[in-house]
Amino acid sequence: MFIRRESFSEYIRLYPVVSALIAINVLVHILSWIPILGVYIFNYGVGYNRLIAEGEWWRFITPMFLHGGMMHLLFNMFSLFLFGPELERLTGKVRFITVYALAGLFATVATYFLQPPEYLHVGASGAIFGVFGAYGALLYYGGRALPQLKQIILPILVISVIMTFLTPNINVTAHIAGMITGFLIGLGFFHPKRIVSWKK
Repeated sequence: MFIRRESFSEYIRLYPVVSALIAINVLVHILSWIPILGVYIFNYGVGYNRLIAEGEWWRFITPMFLHGGMMHLLFNMFSLFLFGPELERLTGKVRFITVYALAGLFATVATYFLQPPEYLHVGASGAIFGVFGAYGALLYYGGRALPQLKQIILPILVISVIMTFLTPNINVTAHIAGMITGFLIGLGFFHPKRIVSWKK
């Protein structure tokens, strides 16, 4: 289910939203290496609560496409590469981007309200945790009917939450807010009748 066997071209054709999101994140990170331009991208894109309070509202969105380093980028994009396709296939393009974007947005909004004014944050993990949360909604409706999915996703959800609290320099607020948002949206998207498609 989460083992990717597609070729590069097949992956892009079958999962255009996931592919586009990965491409945008990688491109932004490459651009951030360019002298002067990279500083400009970071300074005007980082989630900075004090500047958001002063009216720079775009910072609710831009942190989702910035990362603090290569390992940060690779970890997030690998998670999206691995777990995004099945959700995009099941929900469709529009619903998938809705889960991803709203989870990322509410992760940043929660960070703004729950963290101090000088708090800085970047990363797509809030949106990716929204994807995990949507899977959690699917398990809520059909965990018994989908034992294979439950065996894979449930440990991932538990481990992800545990590591969120144990790993230093992690925006715990964004992770939890993103997961809750994805779960709530998933409850609205997933009807028990749709679960049968996972058995095929």
